[in-house]
Amino acid sequence: MISEDQILYIDNHLIAINKKPGEISQSDVTGDVSLLEDVKLFIKEKYNKPGNVYVGLVHRIDRPVSGVLLFARTSKAAERLSQMIRDRAFKKTYWAVVKQMPKEPEGRLENYLLKNAQMNKSFVAKNEKGGAKKAVLHYRLIYSLERYHLLEVILETGRHHQIRAQLSAIGCPIKGDLKYGFDRSNPDGSIHLHARSISFEHPVTHAAITIIAPPPQDVIWNACLKVAEQQ
Repeated sequence: MISEDQILYIDNHLIAINKKPGEISQSDVTGDVSLLEDVKLFIKEKYNKPGNVYVGLVHRIDRPVSGVLLFARTSKAAERLSQMIRDRAFKKTYWAVVKQMPKEPEGRLENYLLKNAQMNKSFVAKNEKGGAKKAVLHYRLIYSLERYHLLEVILETGRHHQIRAQLSAIGCPIKGDLKYGFDRSNPDGSIHLHARSISFEHPVTHAAITIIAPPPQDVIWNACLKVAEQQ
C-alpha cells in the first residue's frame, strides 16, 4: 500500500502520488499489485468509505520510471483531465540523466515511433507508415555532473517509451536503460528518468495547479536536486 509521504496532492477530486521505480501504474501481465489498486485502498481506509471506491488513472508512467502520477477521484474529473491531455493542455516535465551530452544544449526532437508490443519497445521510423506515430519533445541541458548530464524534457506528445526512444536515437540513452542502449543497468532495476512535475487547470475549481515530485534518494538524483534548488 502507498505511504502517506508519497502523497503529493489530494482533494475531493484528485490525488497525486510520487511513484517509486518498480511500481506499476495499472495491472499488467505480471499480476503485481498496481498503484491504481493501492490508491483505491488508501482512500477507502483513510476516509472509511464503504463499498467500491472510484479512482481513475489519468496518465501512466513506465515501471522503471519514478515521479508524479495523477489519479481522478470522480468520473467527472477523469473525463475532463483526459480531454485536457487530448487537447495538450496538460504539461508534463521530466528529468533524465544521460551519460552522453547532446550535441546541442537544447532542442526539439521530432520522430515517428513504431511500437513493437512483443518486445515492449518503440523504434524510430522514417515516416508514419506501418502505424508509426509522430512523437515530439523539447529538451534542455540543466547541469553537467562529473560523469552525467541532467536534461529537462517537456513532452508535446505522449507515445510509448517516447523519451527513452527519442533520447537514445540522438545517442543519449538514459542511465540504467539497457533496453534503449545504456551500457549497464541500475542495481534496483530503475532508470534515471523522473516525472518531475505536471501542470494543469483543476477540472472542477479551474485553479492553476502545479505538482512537483522530488526524485528518488540516490547519489546522482541528490546531486541533481541540489543543483536545481540552487537555480
